[in-house]
Amino acid sequence: MYKDYRSSRVTGLNALPFDPASNNDPLQFNGSSGPLVTECPPLENTAENSKKRKRVSLTPAEGICNMTMDSNSMTMPMSDPSAWATAMNNLGMPPMGMTGQPLMPDFDPNLGMMAGITPMNPMMPGLGMVPAPLSQEVPVVKEIIHCKSCTLFPPNPNLPPPATRERPPGCKTVFVGGLPENATEPIIVEVFGQCGDITAIRKSKKNFCHIRFAEEFTVDKALFLSGYRIRLGSSTDKKDTGRLHVDFAQARDDLYEWECRQRMLAREERHRRKMEEERLRPPSPPPIVHYSEHECGQLGDKIKDDGKFPEAVRVLLTWLERGEVNRRNANNFYSMIQSSNSHIRRLMSEKSQHEKEMEEAKDKFKTALAGILAQFEQIVSVFQAASKQKAWDHFSKAQRKNLDMWRKQAEEIRNMHNEQLMGIRREEEMEMSDDDMEDAPDSKDSEDSGVSQAEALKEENDSLRCQLDAYRNEVELLKQEQGKNQPMRSEEDSTHSQQLSFLQQALQGMQKQLLKMREELKQREAELEKSLEDKQQLKSQVQNLKESLQKLQNSHVIQEAMMTSVVSCSQEREGPTEKNPPSPIHSEREALLVGIISTFLHVHPFGASIEYICSYLQRLDTKINPSEVEALLSRLPCTFRQELTGVGASLEKRWNFCGFQGIKST
Repeated sequence: MYKDYRSSRVTGLNALPFDPASNNDPLQFNGSSGPLVTECPPLENTAENSKKRKRVSLTPAEGICNMTMDSNSMTMPMSDPSAWATAMNNLGMPPMGMTGQPLMPDFDPNLGMMAGITPMNPMMPGLGMVPAPLSQEVPVVKEIIHCKSCTLFPPNPNLPPPATRERPPGCKTVFVGGLPENATEPIIVEVFGQCGDITAIRKSKKNFCHIRFAEEFTVDKALFLSGYRIRLGSSTDKKDTGRLHVDFAQARDDLYEWECRQRMLAREERHRRKMEEERLRPPSPPPIVHYSEHECGQLGDKIKDDGKFPEAVRVLLTWLERGEVNRRNANNFYSMIQSSNSHIRRLMSEKSQHEKEMEEAKDKFKTALAGILAQFEQIVSVFQAASKQKAWDHFSKAQRKNLDMWRKQAEEIRNMHNEQLMGIRREEEMEMSDDDMEDAPDSKDSEDSGVSQAEALKEENDSLRCQLDAYRNEVELLKQEQGKNQPMRSEEDSTHSQQLSFLQQALQGMQKQLLKMREELKQREAELEKSLEDKQQLKSQVQNLKESLQKLQNSHVIQEAMMTSVVSCSQEREGPTEKNPPSPIHSEREALLVGIISTFLHVHPFGASIEYICSYLQRLDTKINPSEVEALLSRLPCTFRQELTGVGASLEKRWNFCGFQGIKST
């Protein structure tokens, strides 16, 4: 049947390169443009093909709900639109491009070449134009994505998902790393343009770029491509391959747009709240008009009306507070005030009527409360009768417990209501006593009520005359108060001066105490300084004593040595003994001084005074005295020689070193 149909096909349609009756392979097409195409399942519904046609559903959280990012129906790019149109025509579908535009505007669905196949909707699920319904239970499985210039291979599903940073607010920009070295902007647009509209691409020379999308949800679709291995064309060169790493990027433009959007939402929220507050706000009272003759006449009629009296009185009060009264309209205001005064009788009658109603309500409440108390008494008597031994023994333990609790509650409620009734009666008795006390004057007042009204009218007429006298009296009172305030001020000034004198005395006493404390501190500081000086003197005396002891010990040792040497010499020699002259140096300290002075004078060939020598020695030891040095130098005439230099007033004694000459002479 298919062969006959193929022999009688309509001219103008291209022939298929396979037999659709016996071939179950997926359709293969080439296209020049188009987003993303994947495999299309075969048409026949066999068991083997049903396994091949299982669609992988993606979770909406991954954002791969776009038509171009799902597993579509074709795997190869389309290069010839006529072949695509022929295939769709043979399947009974109107030829449409991947963008949804018809390829053949004058298409007739009755020209299909495969008889018995009803025309199909190209947007039905399973044909690649519309994604299949997503399932939340099926795990995400990434497939190979074929593009025009490159191919994307999915990562290993056993590996953990790629790590991403925290999503910045309003993020529309992604970072794409791991691009091939030969990747260009058109290739990047071809790969990531399927996720959504791209507004800007900033590519770097180090195999990464930043892509900014028009919408925020497209960023989730771009993150789905993280981990894919990209290959440009069919090349296996290292410069044509790479592993994509897609992550959120923090861009100032995204943050600025997000902040603008947040500010707009905040403004809308404030506007909504303001409108809600204005809607719920109670209406403001109507403005009160200013005084005029017409308004005054209307207001006088309203004041006489009992229903409009409160509003009219408010207008009258406002006029009086504004100062609308003058000599011309004083009579009008007086008549309005008089008419408002006439409402006092009405208000008093209404008050008495309400008091009568209140008394009647009190009587009703009292009678109802007395009946309630009588019933409470009966209930309490029932519990008391049940608590007697005749009936109490027949109840169980739980029943006795409940009866006892109920009896206590009833007694408490009865006592509370009884106290309330007694309080009402006490109030009535007090009111009756007050009424008795006021009966006598009330009777007299009732007799004089008519006379008092007449007198009130006279007093109102005389009030205007009294106002002038009142003003005069006020002026006089002010003058008197000023005269009285002066002695009062003098008394206040005297009290203030006394207080100031007391404070000054206290301050003087404090200053004296401070001066005494300072003097005591100075005395104590002087005592401390004296004690420190005494301590230093004692230390110096102790050191001198130690030195003198050492000298005595040294001299004693020298004498013993000399005695022993003399004895030994006398024993060895039989001839007469000769006494050695005593040594001019008595201690090691003097020997050191002799050495230092000799070196010092050797440097000064013209000699030096005793003061100059002592000033040099005191740098080494501050305890050296000039007399001690001069005595030491005089004991060594062969080593040091004193000479007089100068003439007249410039005569000066100088010591010279002559040790080398003394050795020759001795």
